[in-house]
Amino acid sequence: MAQKTEKDVANLSAEDARAEFLALEEKLRAADLAYHQADAPEISDADYDSLKRRYRALAETHPDLAAAATQLDAVGAPVASGFGKISHSVRMLSLGNAFANDDVSDFDRSIRKYLGLGRDAVLAYTAEPKIDGLSLSLRYEQGKLIQAATRGDGSIGENVTANAMTISDIPHQLEGAPEVLEVRGEVYMSHADFEALNARHAERGGKSFANPRNAAAGSLRQLDAEITRARPLRFFAYSWGELSKDLAETQMEAIARLHALGFQTNPLTRLCASVEEMIAHYRSIEEQRATLGYDIDGVVYKVNDLALQGRLGFRSTTPRWAIAHKFPAELAWTRLEAIDIQVGRTGALSPVARLTPVTVGGVVVSNATLHNEDYIQGRDSKGEEIRGGKDIRIGDWVQIYRAGDVIPKVADVDLSKRSADAVPYAFPQTCPECASPAVREEGDAVRRCSGGMICPAQSVEKLKHFVSRAAFDIDGLGAKQVEQFHADGWIKEPADIFDLQKNYGSGLPQLKNREGWGEKSAENLFAAIEEKRTIPLAKLIFALGIRHAGEVAGRDLALHYQDWQAMADAVDAARPAALAHRAADEAEEAERQAAADAGRRARISDTRAAAVAARDVPAEAAAAWADLIGVDGIGAVLGLSLSDAFANPEERAAFDRLVAKLTIVAPDAPAAESPVAGKTVVFTGTLEKMTRAEAKARAEALGAKVSGSVSKKTDILVAGPGAGSKAKKAAELGIRTMDEDGWLELIAEA
Repeated sequence: MAQKTEKDVANLSAEDARAEFLALEEKLRAADLAYHQADAPEISDADYDSLKRRYRALAETHPDLAAAATQLDAVGAPVASGFGKISHSVRMLSLGNAFANDDVSDFDRSIRKYLGLGRDAVLAYTAEPKIDGLSLSLRYEQGKLIQAATRGDGSIGENVTANAMTISDIPHQLEGAPEVLEVRGEVYMSHADFEALNARHAERGGKSFANPRNAAAGSLRQLDAEITRARPLRFFAYSWGELSKDLAETQMEAIARLHALGFQTNPLTRLCASVEEMIAHYRSIEEQRATLGYDIDGVVYKVNDLALQGRLGFRSTTPRWAIAHKFPAELAWTRLEAIDIQVGRTGALSPVARLTPVTVGGVVVSNATLHNEDYIQGRDSKGEEIRGGKDIRIGDWVQIYRAGDVIPKVADVDLSKRSADAVPYAFPQTCPECASPAVREEGDAVRRCSGGMICPAQSVEKLKHFVSRAAFDIDGLGAKQVEQFHADGWIKEPADIFDLQKNYGSGLPQLKNREGWGEKSAENLFAAIEEKRTIPLAKLIFALGIRHAGEVAGRDLALHYQDWQAMADAVDAARPAALAHRAADEAEEAERQAAADAGRRARISDTRAAAVAARDVPAEAAAAWADLIGVDGIGAVLGLSLSDAFANPEERAAFDRLVAKLTIVAPDAPAAESPVAGKTVVFTGTLEKMTRAEAKARAEALGAKVSGSVSKKTDILVAGPGAGSKAKKAAELGIRTMDEDGWLELIAEA
């Protein structure tokens, strides 16, 4: 990646390079102010690092740009107004970054080269977590804390002495310290304290912090120290500035000395004798990241020998003897604490991972999507492994990423950390909101609640669909009003819409005083509702929101049955056959899977499946089912969906309550002179002079019913080239059969 960036930079014209350089300069300046001064970062650390690398590459490739650069040596941001200024006697610098193992190896090689040490020479490093907080310098004289300053721009910081005095981790008096001691470290907030702080803010209607780093920085940089005192801030010491006397001879011993003086130091700091040990500790810390209880964004390596640190010295903005090995910004490991099921507006059951909170890309993540049950189990309904699927179990260590830096998702599972008693997750078979069966159709990866309108999770969205333009289209009652009335308990199901005025007297006293309503608008709403008490059957069917029953299906069903009660009775009568059909599908799938497991090729014919479906089914039910799924454009999938909806007692009761309040209009009667009015027509084979859709539309316009299958009720079969089993069955039943020309001649004068 670095080579590609350098090549791109080198190929830029002087004019393009300058334009990009100046644009990057503004972005970096704004990012520094947002992060260090306003405590409200606008871009992620990874994005900032990427901008800075590109900016530096441009400066190195075009020296004329480097001469005027303002952000190459920038550290932090200027002191904000409202705070006093403190000059740092020893500059507070930033760290160089490593993003890959090779970068760490390069760091070690550069140290050895600078010091003239061979590859096998002993060279130890400390490795410690890089705390994601706010840098702070504490100055002690004669053991007494006399001032505290933020990093600011590295040379001048903000005077936050009074605020620092309120932090329990910061001693006010030291015993046995050098006469002058500047202790440097990081102010941070634990995850638990961060969540509690945001909860308190939410209770008071206040603004929540985006992450613990923002909360810590914002809390420390308060003009009123009493606000800081009320915030649960912590402090880790890890370095020093001015000293009147050395603390120790090594970094590790100096950190131990700070701990002995009363400072909190990080217990994960380790001494490493090689690059391999440094990277191993990096991996170890990365794996523990989610359980630390505070945010880290990498591991800092420092040369352990302080005399060698002195020889190595500093670049303009960073020490040569230290580097920060950053974690990938969009990835983090954490524990899966639970799996919850959320029910969406279409009834889809969506699993959500509940996680031990971890910061990913600058945002605290405690939930992540798990897609569907196949993804959790790592296999589809046929038992075959699915791409990207994981065997995910509660208690697992999972890797989280933010897709598009927005939606957290589970990327991987660490099986080596799985508990021996972890069991596969059992996806619920009933809706957690209403206890209705949760069904999964053949070929669908999603399991859905069958509760429909009775399901609280679906009711509002079902109501919005009910009043939509293609459905009842009630003037003045849109999605916003439905949400209001549902929240107030005025509308829980469609039938309630037609009781609004009756249930509240005139309805005006309560409605006209609501925000956005007046007496006239309330009158208009009730008039619009009354107008829609008379509704076409097709619109009613569509408005109910039954899965798969769209506008076209609603029209097809209305044309076929002509009457709501006739359709309801037909769907009820077909229920035994519908259940047998589903059982046959399941048996067929089980046999196909068994054949696949046995290495055989499964061949199960439609005729056999139909025979299984018809077994032990009353003739009336079989006929009703054949009639229902024979309606052109309906089929078994929608047939089963209709059957499930009408067989659900609560949803059926909601349908009945609604229908009792309506006058349902049948489709327009066909012209009496039409030769095919009232006839059932089936088209099969290839039509050469019109499309199948055109043929169907024309037949329906003439009052015919178009079916997709041949039965005793079929009156006419129009057979084009390629007609097969339908033509044969029509011949067996003695059904009138004609070709496309014959059909066109029949309807020519209609």
